This record gives sequence, structure tokens and C-alpha cells, in this order.
Amino acid sequence: MGENRSSSRQKTFLSVTGLVILLIILILVNILVSYANIRWDATEDRVYSLSQGTKNILASIKNPVVIKFFFSRSNPNIPAGIELYAKRIRDFLSEYEHAGKNKVQVEFYDPRPDSDEEEWAERYGIEPIQPPGGEKIYCGLVLVSADHEEVIEWLDPSQEKSLEYNVTRIIQDLQSVRRKVVGVISDLPVFGAAERQSLPGQKPEGPWFFIEELKKAYDVRDIEASATEIDPDVDVLMIIYPKTVSEGLRYAVDQHVLSGGNVLVFADPLCVSDRSQGPQQYMGSAGASLPRLFASWGVSMDPKMAIADFDQPTRVMTRSNTPEENPLMISARGFSFNQEDIVTSGLESMLFPIAGAISQVEGAGFQFEPLVVSSENAAVIQAFKAYMGVEAIKKDFVPAGKRFNIAVRIRGKFKTAFPGGFKEENSPVSDGKSKTKRPHAEEGAKEATIIIVSDADMLANHFYMQQRNLLGFAISEMFNDNLNFVANVSEILTGSDDLIQLRSRGKFERPFTAVLKLRKQAQEKWLSKENELVARIEETNQKLRELDKEKSASQKLVVSPEQEAEITRFRDEKQKINRELKEVRKNLRSEIEDLGTRIKWVNILLMPFLVSLIGIGFAMYKHRKLKKR
Repeated sequence: MGENRSSSRQKTFLSVTGLVILLIILILVNILVSYANIRWDATEDRVYSLSQGTKNILASIKNPVVIKFFFSRSNPNIPAGIELYAKRIRDFLSEYEHAGKNKVQVEFYDPRPDSDEEEWAERYGIEPIQPPGGEKIYCGLVLVSADHEEVIEWLDPSQEKSLEYNVTRIIQDLQSVRRKVVGVISDLPVFGAAERQSLPGQKPEGPWFFIEELKKAYDVRDIEASATEIDPDVDVLMIIYPKTVSEGLRYAVDQHVLSGGNVLVFADPLCVSDRSQGPQQYMGSAGASLPRLFASWGVSMDPKMAIADFDQPTRVMTRSNTPEENPLMISARGFSFNQEDIVTSGLESMLFPIAGAISQVEGAGFQFEPLVVSSENAAVIQAFKAYMGVEAIKKDFVPAGKRFNIAVRIRGKFKTAFPGGFKEENSPVSDGKSKTKRPHAEEGAKEATIIIVSDADMLANHFYMQQRNLLGFAISEMFNDNLNFVANVSEILTGSDDLIQLRSRGKFERPFTAVLKLRKQAQEKWLSKENELVARIEETNQKLRELDKEKSASQKLVVSPEQEAEITRFRDEKQKINRELKEVRKNLRSEIEDLGTRIKWVNILLMPFLVSLIGIGFAMYKHRKLKKR
């Protein structure tokens, strides 16, 4: 009996000793982990981790970068969504500081009203939002390196997926003061029409709007049709409607790509902006494409065929001045855009007047990624039917039941479309040898990125913007994202390979549907009361305005006692309603905060409870096992 008690005490002692040792181990592990600065991103899309491309760019930084985050943290009325977004930004920026070692420093500023921080925010040009009756809310970034600085005036929560790309691009741009070069080859008068091309008495047309916009950020060069080589300092080559591009210039493009040069092509099966081409001339035309180069890049596009999309038509006026939905003029919407690609993830609508279909050649071993696609209620038809009217298109239309590619991105180490090189044998002054200075390459030395769009008309001013005169100033208003697409592509293709391969980030917010349901119930509970009070305020304001109108001109400065009493009563009523409205909104916030607190405590207590439950179960199991012995 004594031996059993002794054995029991010994086991108890060992159990207690084991628990103490386990506790000490846990404390030591916590201390070691805190010093080790270990990071583990458990999110499905690794949204809190920097991509490898960003890490490569940060590793190559020569000039230190300071990231200044201005956020109105102490503002008591800041919306919960913006507050959570700002917290994620803080966490994300700390990853830049960690990965950048000593070359990236992150500073946080709280621009309170009338503070030095607010003065600096205004000086940098950070644009706040100001809710009615509330303090300004700042949420912007300033990146500084040496004597250069870049500002993101407002960090839009809807653009959160592009946050890494935008910050990384600015860091890279701050490392170089050289203006990037955009070379343009075009058979359309995008740089403006010459005087001889204008009608008598008319002023020659100026450059197209997208060219003017590109010139603000880049060194834009017009590459002549007679060129036989592309300058190595051209960062991106833009080829627009290549209808008459010579074989010599096509060879120059081929070799530019093999040297790692990036290219943006706007092909077109029927270009309505080409004034030299009317209905009669078009019947035997083959559009504008680069079939030989496309084949070497692993893609194809039939230059005589266009996409008719009956789910995304554009409403246009016919010659008889009646409106009709034209399926050849595609108004691409949300589902058409690749949300995983930086180029198109933030776009909402684009207009493609008569676009072709781009396909990947079977067996091509290059990366091929659709950027913009048609709907499934689409088919490929003869492009010349654009001149025959919508009824003629409808007559033989049979939907293909698949999406056609309007814009694609391809990437890889390409092979030449001119095996053995290009000889200018047909030139009257030719000696049968290549005139280029660059040695012929059969295969790409490094990867290049090519983006192909099957429509060139989308660049014409009237297909994405309208201009109006306001007080003598020309105001340009965009009605779709055509210009944004060009800006995005130019920005990405002029960047480094690491920047080009950055993707849109995954979803940061993954809310619990049950929590959203509870929050919605709380909002609905108080919403009707809030609407009622807002209506009463509007009614009171209306009565005050009516009282003011009732005063005659002679009474403007003298108010009768009755009017004074009535005005005072309505103002008191207005203040009372405002107090009630404030109380209703306070109750709504309180309920939502209480819900958040309850969820927080569940999260805090649930895991220890489960661990304890498992521990008790395991102890009971061990106890029963020992009793059996």
C-alpha cells in the first residue's frame, strides 16, 4: 500500500516536473523566435510576402530609399475599412524595410490638424479626403532617394492588389534619372498630319492624345519607315498598324526582340482611322499584321477576320441617324480583363472598333497570357462585313461558344524569323549584304516580352476621350480605359525584367460570411431610423428656406418676432434631430464594435480552450492506460 502511494507521489512529481520543464521550453522558444525575427506568411495567396522580382530589385538598390507613410491614425472618425487597410500597408511596408536591409527605411507620420506632419503632407502633395463635418483623412506615400521623390497622393483601397507593383516601380525609377525611351513605328499619323495631307484652309492635325501623354513621361521617338536598325537604348518599341512596314524594318524589329527588347504591337483587320482606305479599297486588303514575326513569336492572327461579340456591342449611330448595337465595335467590360495581370487588373471598360482574334500556335514553347478577351457569345467573321451593317452580321452569325483573344502577352527567348539574316537584294544600291551594324542573331540572348493588341483604332482620340472648352481651356474627359491600358503597358515594358514579371496580389480581405451577415443585421436595425432622421432634417431645412423666401425685400434686415420665433423653433428642432442622428450612428458603431470584440475574444480563447481540451483528453487516455497496467 505504501509502495503504491510512493509510486503515485513519484508520478505526480514527475508530471509536475514535466509541466514545469515544458513551460520553460515554451518561454525559451518564444524568446529565441522573437530574436530570430522569423516571418511566416500563412495566407493562401501569400499576400504579405514580397515577390521574388521585388526582392531582386531591392537587392540591387544603390541609393538608399526612404518610404514615408502619411496616415491619420489618431483621427477618431476614420472609417473602419480604411483603418484596416492602413494597418495592412504598415505591415507590408515593414517587409520592404526587412528585405531592403539597410537600403530601405520606412517612416510613419500621423498628420494631425495644424501639425508639422500635416504641413509636410500638404507640401508633398498628399491629397486627403474630408468626410462631411469631420477631420481630413490622409493616406499616402512619399518615396525619397537622393534628390528625387515620388508621391502616391492617395492609397486607394480598391487598388490594393497593385500596391506592391506601384511601390516597387517607384523604387526602381528613383534609382535611375534617365528618361525611358519609347520608339514608335506607325502607318497612322499619330505624330500629327503633315500640312500637305490637310484640306486647303484647314489647320494640320496635331499629335494624337496618347502620344502627347507619353511624351510627359518618356522620350518618344518617331522611327522612320526607312530604318534598318532599332537603337539599343529604345526601352519599348511600339508598332502601330504595320501596313507598309518594309522587310528591312521587320528584320530590325526581329533582331531587337532577340536582344531582349520589349515590343507592343497594335495590329488591325480593318482600320477605320486609315483615311487612305475606303470600302472599295478594303475588299481586297489584308489588314495590317506582322505574319512572319508573329509566327516566330508563337502567335497567329488572320488579318482579314474580325470578332463579332453580341454580348459586348457598342451603341452607335448609323448613317440614317438611328442607333444600333454594333457587335464588331467591342465594348469590353470587367469579365474581359485578366484580373491577375498588372496591365489589366484595374481596368473597367475598353473600346475596340473592329478587332481581330489572336491565337497561340500549337507547340509554341513561350509564355502566352490573354489580357483582354471577348465573351463566349462571339464569332470570327469577315472584317469587310463592317461595311454591310448589323443585319448582315446577324444573318449568318453562329456563336463559337468560346472566348477570343483581343490582347495577349507573350514572353520567352524567341528565334529569328529571318534564318541566315536579311539581305537587301532588291535595293538598287545593294551589294547583297546586310546594312545593319548589329551582328545577326539566330536566337534570343535573353527573354523579351511582347504585347499584341488586335486593334489600332483604340488609340484614336474619339474612341476613348472627348474634349470640351471650359473658360477658354481645352478639357479632356476619358470615357473608357483605352489610354490607361497604353499607359500601363508602357510603364511595365519600360521596366526591368523583375518588374515586368510582378503579378497582381491576391485578396487581402477574406471576410467570414457569418460575420458579414451579423454586421448587416446590425446596420439594417438602425438604417431605417437613420433614414427617417435624415428625411426630417431635409424637411426642416426646406421649411427654413421657405421662411427666408417669405421675407420681403424690406424685411431682409428686420425680422418680425413671429418669424424669429418660428426660425428659432425650427433650428432647435434641427439640433435635436442632429443629436438623435448622432446617437443612432453611435449605436450602430457600438454594435459593430461589440461584434468585433466578441469575435476577437472567441479567437483569443478558442485556441487555448481547444489545446486544453486535447490535453485533458490525452491525460485521461494516459490515466486509463496506466490503470489497466
